[in-house]
Amino acid sequence: HPPAGDMKKPSIAAVVASMDAHPSRYAASVRVQSHRQELIEELSHMVRELLVQFYKSTRFKPTRIIMYRDGVSEGQFAQVLSHELRALREACMKLEVGYQPGITFIVVQKRHHTRLFCSDKKEQIGKSGNIPAGTIVDNGITHPTEFDFYLCSHAGIQGTSRPSHYHVLWDDNHFTADNLQCLTYQLCHTYVRCTRSVSIPAPAYYAHLVAFRARYHLVEKDHDSNQGYSGLSDIGHPSTTNNGHQSGNNSNGEGSHHSGSTGNGERTHSAMARAIQVHQDTQKVMYFA
Repeated sequence: HPPAGDMKKPSIAAVVASMDAHPSRYAASVRVQSHRQELIEELSHMVRELLVQFYKSTRFKPTRIIMYRDGVSEGQFAQVLSHELRALREACMKLEVGYQPGITFIVVQKRHHTRLFCSDKKEQIGKSGNIPAGTIVDNGITHPTEFDFYLCSHAGIQGTSRPSHYHVLWDDNHFTADNLQCLTYQLCHTYVRCTRSVSIPAPAYYAHLVAFRARYHLVEKDHDSNQGYSGLSDIGHPSTTNNGHQSGNNSNGEGSHHSGSTGNGERTHSAMARAIQVHQDTQKVMYFA
């Protein structure tokens, strides 16, 4: 989100999806949305775009959709699940009438105060004495009735490792806890920028990268408008930039939102949407990796 007190600047929502069966190749869809909007407003359109790309790549429609959603607090679980699960189903129905793949909806949280330690010093890793990568805790400190677990998928290099907290809010696919935990851990090994496992699944990481890249596109658009070259300059308002929010699979961003008439606001949003739009030539490559 933009910083506290900033009531104008927008957020950016990014969704990333696998394009093969491994999965190792991903495509992205990104949108500008309302200031501090937690829900992904255009999720249905974004998911449909990615489903079409998946079909073009594999000639198959996915039988299961597993979504790792970042940037959601526990108080927003019900609202986010209601809106975004409906959007996922709408995207599938828009692709083909009667198409209803199983959906598993998982929220990934890194901002918490839980730390895990080895009870046996022989199991400690490195000088910091961290827990081994792949450590899972799914009882004792987890919710007594809900499906959640802690997974420390990375090896801490410095300081105390912070495990990721996963909340399974919806599961049409009826995964066992072991299967879902194993899948999540394996996805943490597929991040192309690192030869080690990372702290969250690769698609969630890629969504971060897409949102950050879109933020810089808005910075460039803002610079061009201030120089009077193109883009937002026809709006007639000065442009400023600042950090936006993260959500999911993730969203984050920078940009500007101008006061004025409805027409000016629409042109502003349209110009920002064009600035972050993924070019067709880059849709078949992982430009964000």
